[in-house]
Amino acid sequence: MKLRLGWTCLLLLSLAATVWTQEEGLEDEEDEEALVEEDSEEAEGEEPVADSNVSFQVTYQTPVPTGEVYFSATFDEGSLDGWRVSKMMKEDVDDDIAKYDGKWEVEPLKENRVPGDMGLVLKSRAKHHAIAALLDKPFVFQDKPLVLQYEVNFQDGIDCGGAYIKLLSTTDNLDLEQFHDRTPYTIMFGPDKCGEDYKLHLIFRHKNPLNGDLEEKHAKRADVDLKKFYTDKKTHLYTLVLSPDNSYEVLIDQSSVSKGSLLVDVVPPVNPQKEIDDPDDAKPEDWDERAKIPDPEAMKPDDWDEEAPAKVDDPDAAKPEGWLDEEPEFVSDPAADKPEDWDEEMDGEWEAPQVPNPACETAPGCGTWKPPMINNPLYKGKWKAPLIDNTNYQGVWRPRKVVNPDYFEDLHPFKMTAFYAVGLELWSMTPDIYFDNFIITHDKEVANRWASDSWGLKKLVASANEPGVISQLTLAAEERPWLWIIYILTVGLPVGLVVLFCWPKKADDDYAYKKIDKPQRLAQEEEEEGEEEEVEEEGEQESKSKSQRPKKQRTRGQQQQQQKERRRRREQEEEEEEEEEGEEEGKTVESSRAERDHSQEQDGEEEEEEAEEEEEEEDVSKSNETGSEDEMRDADEGSQSTGDGPKQAVRKRRVRKD
Repeated sequence: MKLRLGWTCLLLLSLAATVWTQEEGLEDEEDEEALVEEDSEEAEGEEPVADSNVSFQVTYQTPVPTGEVYFSATFDEGSLDGWRVSKMMKEDVDDDIAKYDGKWEVEPLKENRVPGDMGLVLKSRAKHHAIAALLDKPFVFQDKPLVLQYEVNFQDGIDCGGAYIKLLSTTDNLDLEQFHDRTPYTIMFGPDKCGEDYKLHLIFRHKNPLNGDLEEKHAKRADVDLKKFYTDKKTHLYTLVLSPDNSYEVLIDQSSVSKGSLLVDVVPPVNPQKEIDDPDDAKPEDWDERAKIPDPEAMKPDDWDEEAPAKVDDPDAAKPEGWLDEEPEFVSDPAADKPEDWDEEMDGEWEAPQVPNPACETAPGCGTWKPPMINNPLYKGKWKAPLIDNTNYQGVWRPRKVVNPDYFEDLHPFKMTAFYAVGLELWSMTPDIYFDNFIITHDKEVANRWASDSWGLKKLVASANEPGVISQLTLAAEERPWLWIIYILTVGLPVGLVVLFCWPKKADDDYAYKKIDKPQRLAQEEEEEGEEEEVEEEGEQESKSKSQRPKKQRTRGQQQQQQKERRRRREQEEEEEEEEEGEEEGKTVESSRAERDHSQEQDGEEEEEEAEEEEEEEDVSKSNETGSEDEMRDADEGSQSTGDGPKQAVRKRRVRKD
C-alpha cells in the first residue's frame, strides 16, 4: 500500500511537469504563428533587409489608414517631408539657449527595432526643439469625436523633459517656421516628467464667450502609476478621445488610465461661479472671532513659581571614582604638522586639530564633573489663565456674496477652437526620444487598426525579446538580494508539503507496533496459558493423593524454569531488534523497555500468586492427611463419578484470583 501511494505521487508530479512543458511549447508556437506574413504581396519600394542585430524578425509594411483621417505620419520614407523645423527664438530667456536649435533625425529604434520601420527622434540634449506639420484639412469641433494617437519611446529613459504634442489653432498667420512656445494651440496632450513628477498632460484652451479670452483647463491626473512608461525603454501608445457629449478618455497602450467630463473634471472649471465674494467688503474693526478667551477673573496662585527651572541637578548623584578632573576631554594632535603652505598672515595662527585625550580612555571621565540633570518636581512653567467661552463671539467673518459680473454658462466646452497643425515644442535633458505613427481621426476603430499595423508589431517584437521569467527573477534578486529568501520559501514549501503527504514517516509507527503491541500480546497469551496450566494442576492436586505432592512441586519448578527461559529469549529478541532499529528510534525503544519492565512485574505478580496458591494447597494437603482414608476415598470416588468437587474449587480460586 505504501509503495503504491508513493508511485502515485511520483506519477502525478511527472504529469504536472509534462503538462506545464507542453503549455510553454504551445505558447511559443502561438507566438511564432503570430509572425506569419499577413500578405504575400510585396511592400511598396524595396523589401526590408533582415537586421542581424535583431533577434526576432517580422515582416513589416508601412501602415495605411483605413477611413477618414485628418493627419497621419509614419516617417518610413526616412525623411522629414511635410514637417517644418522652427527658426524662431524663444522669448524671455538668455540668447545662448533662446534659439530652437535642437536636432531632429529620422531613424529606427535602438532596441527591439522592426526592420523597415523608422520614426522621428529628438537628438539634442539641453536644447529647445520645435517642429510642426500641417493637417490634410482643419479639424472643426462639431458633432464628431476627436481621436489623437501617437507613439513615444524614451530610449535612454528620461530625466527632465516632455514628449507632448500640441494641436495648433487655426489662425490667419499660422507659419510653421515661426512655431514657438507662445504659438496659439487648442489642445496639448502627452507625457511629461521632471524629477519624480510623472505627468500625462491633457490641457485645452477654452474661449470665454463674454470677452474672448483664452484660459487653460487642466484635466485631473491619471489614476495609475505612470513611472513604468518612462523607465522601461519600450514604445508606448498614447491615445486621446474627446466626444461631443463633453466626455474625454485617455489611454496608454489601448488601456484607459483616465476619463471624465470637460465640464466637471478640469481645473479651473469651465463655467465660473454665479456668486463671488464682494471684493469691496471689509471686516469690521470690532468683529470678535475668538471662540475662547482667558478668564479675566482668574488669579495666579501664590505658590506658583514661574522662575523655577524645568531641570535641576540630581542631588543623589555622586562623582565616579577615578574621575580625572585635571585632564581635558580633547587635546591637540601631537602627530599633526602645520601645512607647508600655511600663511599666518592670511590664515591666522595655526592650531593642531583636537583629538580625544588618551588618558580618558581608561577613566570614567575627564574634565569638570557635573551631576546629571533631572526633572524639577517643583516646575510649573508660565502661568496662564484658563480659557472660557467668549460671550461676545461673532463667528468667523466672511465677505458677503455678490453676483459675479464675469459669469457665463458654456454647456458645450467640446466645441473648441479649430486646429490646423500638429507641433512638438520640447525641452529635454535626455536625448533620443522617439516619436512615430501620428494619426488624427474621428473614428476610434480607424485608430485601432492603425495601431495594430504599427505599434502592435513593436509590442510583439519587444515581448519576444524580453528575458524569460527565470531571468527576470534573477535580475530582480541581483538588485534586491532579500528576494532569494522569498524564492526559496516559495519553491521549498510546496515541495516539502508534497513530500510530507506523499511519503509519510511510517518507521516510528511500525517500530512502536513491534515493540509495544507485541509484548503486550505475548503477556496476555502467557497469562492465559498460565491460567490453563493452573486449572489443570489444581485439578490434579485435588484428585491425587499425598504421595503425588512431590511430583506437583517438580511440575511447578519446571513451569517457573520455562517462564524464566521464555523471558530470557524475549529479552534477547528485543535487544536484537533495538540494535537493528538504531539510535533515531530511541524514544520508541524506551517505551518498549518500559513495557518489558511492566511485563516482568506481571510475571513477578504471577509468581507471588502461585506461591500463595501453593500455601493454600499445603493447607489442604495437611487437612487431607489428618482425615480418614474413607473420606479421601469418598472424595476420590466423588471426583471420579461427577467431577463437581474439583471444578467448584477451581472456580472459586479463579474468581478469587480475578
